[in-house]
Amino acid sequence: MNLDLSPLYISLKTASVATFFALISGVTVARWMFSYRGKARGILDGVFALPLVLPPTVVGFLLLLLLGRNSPVGQFLKQFGITIIFSWYAAVIAATVVAFPLMYKTVLGAFEQVNQDLIACAKTLGASERRVFWQVILPLASPGIIAGTILSFARALGEFGATLMLAGSIPGKTETIPIAIFFASESGNMEEALIWVIIVIAITLSAIASINYLSNSPNFYQTSFINYCSLLINRFSTIISRWFLALPQILIQIYPFLRLARAELYLEKKKANNKELIVNIEKHFSSFTLNSNFTTNTQPLGLLGSSGSGKSMTLRCIAGLETPSRGKIVLNGRVLFDSEQKINLPPHQRRIGFVFQDYALFPHMKVAQNIGFGLHELSISERQNRVWRYIELMQLQGLEKRYPHQLSGGQQQRVALARALAIAPEAILLDEPLSALDNYLRSQIEKLLAEVFSNYGGITLFVTHKLEEAYRVCDNLLILSHGKVIASGRKEEIFEHPPNFTVAKVTECKNFSRAQIIDSQSITALDWGCRLTVMQAIPPELTYVGIRAHHLTFPPESDEENTFTSWLVTTSETQHRISLYLKLNSPPTNSQDYHLQAEIFKEKWAELKNRPLPWYVKLDSLRLILMER
Repeated sequence: MNLDLSPLYISLKTASVATFFALISGVTVARWMFSYRGKARGILDGVFALPLVLPPTVVGFLLLLLLGRNSPVGQFLKQFGITIIFSWYAAVIAATVVAFPLMYKTVLGAFEQVNQDLIACAKTLGASERRVFWQVILPLASPGIIAGTILSFARALGEFGATLMLAGSIPGKTETIPIAIFFASESGNMEEALIWVIIVIAITLSAIASINYLSNSPNFYQTSFINYCSLLINRFSTIISRWFLALPQILIQIYPFLRLARAELYLEKKKANNKELIVNIEKHFSSFTLNSNFTTNTQPLGLLGSSGSGKSMTLRCIAGLETPSRGKIVLNGRVLFDSEQKINLPPHQRRIGFVFQDYALFPHMKVAQNIGFGLHELSISERQNRVWRYIELMQLQGLEKRYPHQLSGGQQQRVALARALAIAPEAILLDEPLSALDNYLRSQIEKLLAEVFSNYGGITLFVTHKLEEAYRVCDNLLILSHGKVIASGRKEEIFEHPPNFTVAKVTECKNFSRAQIIDSQSITALDWGCRLTVMQAIPPELTYVGIRAHHLTFPPESDEENTFTSWLVTTSETQHRISLYLKLNSPPTNSQDYHLQAEIFKEKWAELKNRPLPWYVKLDSLRLILMER
């Protein structure tokens, strides 16, 4: 049997060209749909995916209506002597149309799987939407794009119904393998049909095996092919960006007066630069309204509050990653957002460094590339010098060629911090940067942060829900609750004199009692069952009295003020301290029957535990916290 191999050649040529067009159009449409959030999104998505679910013959019929000789398109092309139907071009069009939805849906899904923090991080590092797409989204979505390309090729290779209706079955011209199988089996030549079936199955299985191999590769982003593609994309984008950024510099060289004007503008900005961040914004949600109103300077500001209090959302609004409903944000005299004046600078124009909770390191870039991502406008030598400076500052020597997955948590945190600082931001925002670290690493990074902040000189906002972290790193504190600022000021003042019950809880006070005023110098602690002498002025709307666990003392005698008998209910232990749960005035009835929690060092516990019960416990009048609701 002499087998005519022209269907194989035609199929491979048709599927390859169709896959190329499906790739270009699929990525383009997927990119647009990825950013489109209009009301017509569902309808548009359905239209783009329609050829995937329609029978191929229906798709072929619709194409025939659109491109046939009597169609408007056909009549127009006829004037130039061009006929599409029953040509190889018709076979390419049919294969492209049926392959496009598969490519589009696969690529769109790949785009949507990219970590949103990586996209947000790239924007805060000064990357435009175009650069974010080319250097972050596209490389990270490359597994899906490659899978979509392979699947689209297999789909185009197997296209039959639409091709037969639009291109016909012309031997040596439009007869593809599926059409050859159909006519061979129809004429009873089952042996020839079987050979073609085996060839198609072999090609398709090879394609599926390629996808499985790539998807199961543990170091996908480090494969030579992906590295090469990412490098080309990064280089191309960097060159284009640098040429555009160089245009003003070229003009300045040509026109000296422009240089003078630029210098005068710079001096005016320097005069206006008072190193201050002013935030007065509202953002409405279904569950609560964020109402953030504060001003801060170069002293690090710690934002404290429970989960859902609005800490991270405040940072995202400042960075431009979220848009407030109304209000104003001003950084060093520069308006970043003003709802009345319709000003809303995009993140890449705000000059704000952002350190994310999960670090948001780009997994397809090495340490040095991560740190230098925001420095694309600098020359290669300047960029290398600055990257190396921050590698040394963060003690990352020897790690510059490693990928993020090859680093420890502490090393990843230092890379994220170096990357944010390398762009010389006017403000740096840290969203719970220590939450993913163990105690040992947290202590190291805290020390590093304190050193960095002392030399930074810009605005620093540090979000955490742990008082000890904020207290050690920051000079000032801002307390948020249910989207509202409930306290702000020096950390010592807030810690020693919290203005209300909520602030006291956030700042980790553990002992509270409802309170009633007796006179100007004494109150009753209703839940503790005792009368207390106080030294500070009693608030007119006194609701609670509190005292911190480490402020309780244990005098040997009862002749001191605010000293009461107490019984030990139970204890809990850490490596350095003992927590004592105490019942005042009478013995406990069960393990939950206690009034106060005290914290003492183990050295004090070694001496105290041998005292016979009841002990004496003192609630120092200078340490009592008098609070309104």
